[in-house]
Amino acid sequence: MSSSRYEFGNQELISVNRAQTRLLYASLAKYGGDWNSVMHTHAYTEIFYVIGGAGQFKIEALVYPVEKDDMVIVNSNIAHTELGRGDSPLEYIVLGIEGLEFAAASEERFFLANFRKERENVLFYLRNMLQELENKEDGYATLCQDLLEILLILLSRNVGFSARPDKQAAKTLKNCANVRRYIEGHFKENITLEQLARMAHFSKYHMAHSFSRQYGISPINYLIRRRIEESKHLLRDTNHSMSEISSMLGFSSPSYFSQSFKKLVGLSPMGYRKGSGA
Repeated sequence: MSSSRYEFGNQELISVNRAQTRLLYASLAKYGGDWNSVMHTHAYTEIFYVIGGAGQFKIEALVYPVEKDDMVIVNSNIAHTELGRGDSPLEYIVLGIEGLEFAAASEERFFLANFRKERENVLFYLRNMLQELENKEDGYATLCQDLLEILLILLSRNVGFSARPDKQAAKTLKNCANVRRYIEGHFKENITLEQLARMAHFSKYHMAHSFSRQYGISPINYLIRRRIEESKHLLRDTNHSMSEISSMLGFSSPSYFSQSFKKLVGLSPMGYRKGSGA
């Protein structure tokens, strides 16, 4: 009888903090210059893997040619866009990953590498993610997270950069939580999107986008929903008029209060009051 035994050494394990890191999406795209490509940023990291065609990636002020088996990694809040060619459309798989950024000794915040030698391995994990997200069978989210971790190890082995918690994403999460707490404590006041953005130290767009992704609702709609919940109490338990309740809860007018209430509850405020026996 013969056997081989292999033991783990003391090497540090490469792992992803699942409480902070989340695969937001995986998608297959094809771009041949047939839509208007504009520079944009995300509050999360994107990994692009070119599976066909050729084109360019514009990252910040520079343009980089890409072709089959090239991988482009863009950390959060880096301006970028894809530039395709009509004669050879750029086809790629892209992952959006929250709570993670990539780092190397060069301290760059975006990376380009070719994975021709590892093509079959890389595509195996990417295509399985696409399939799992499409089918959504039991346990698909856990399986996608496992596939992501394996892919990250392959990247670390072959390119020399590593994955680490995205400090900017953690800051974004904290600021969104602060905005939510502020709304909960001040929903009766006149709150504007500009005011919330200043509090979060973000642009209006960045703050609204980040809050919506975190809580599944825009900050202004969250504010309105909180006011409507409070108005139900006032309609049931007090004799305040519609105009008084509207003013007390920071609505710009009684008609806007009534419109917002009916949209969320399905009844007018007066109909809700009558139905509750107030």
